[in-house]
Amino acid sequence: MQLYIYAKSGHAFGLENVRRASALCNLLKTSDPILCTADYRAATFAKQCLDVSKGVGIDIIGNLPNVMERGDMLIYDDSAEASETMTSHMKEFCNQLYKVGTDIPFEITDERFVSGSEIKHEKVIFFSDDDYANWFFDLVTKGTKKDFPLLWGHYLFFKNEDKFAEFFSEIIEDEEYIDTIKSTKFLLTSSVNACIESAKCGNHPVYFKRLDKDELENLDLLEKYNIPMINLEKVDSLDDITEQFEIIIQNYPELKEIETFDITDIKNNIDKTLKLFEAIQPSLDYKF
Repeated sequence: MQLYIYAKSGHAFGLENVRRASALCNLLKTSDPILCTADYRAATFAKQCLDVSKGVGIDIIGNLPNVMERGDMLIYDDSAEASETMTSHMKEFCNQLYKVGTDIPFEITDERFVSGSEIKHEKVIFFSDDDYANWFFDLVTKGTKKDFPLLWGHYLFFKNEDKFAEFFSEIIEDEEYIDTIKSTKFLLTSSVNACIESAKCGNHPVYFKRLDKDELENLDLLEKYNIPMINLEKVDSLDDITEQFEIIIQNYPELKEIETFDITDIKNNIDKTLKLFEAIQPSLDYKF
């Protein structure tokens, strides 16, 4: 019996789900989980940079039965990938099934995101891990040079890196994501998950709404925790966004404390099931 944790990912989708799923892998590390991502690059990144021990790319959530066995346990991110029919099949297939967004809150974060980190950067911008339509690239190259760093996104096009470097004081590589989020006082980002992680550290995130996607997830968390949001109906360049950013940080609002989810009950249920299976495994394997 095995615990699997699935996260949708991809060069046109980003890594927000993967970062949450990786946090769960670490919180449940004694259960020896396997992280399954939609693409192998995300699984590799999780193992190299997010302390995940085991990871594999499976393309789509529908391929989970190809790696799992009936009776295994699964935690998956609540995305549109899983239809009602698929969810029904997963409930029948799995011994235990948990959904991020229902059984586990979206504000689950890595244990390394805690208050009290040393501040190294006054301001940093992290757009997102993906810019498939080059929307952010176009905004940057139509604007003026900024006096703060850009934290690189994992799926940003490397062909754009030299051009990006002309418009920021520094390019911080994506491998330094966690340390950068922890050590940045004011974070400008279009990632809701990055906002939650920054606020969890006691820092001051500012969200700006990206206009290259019709569906944006978890925006309700911004209001829940009073995280300020730049919501411009039209953006001609990054200058429009940073102008609002500077105004907000001059009179930054008081944030509500990010809720900490107690995963003890889920962890105990999973560990209990694994131990029970270990006890009956010899009889299941016995050959007459």
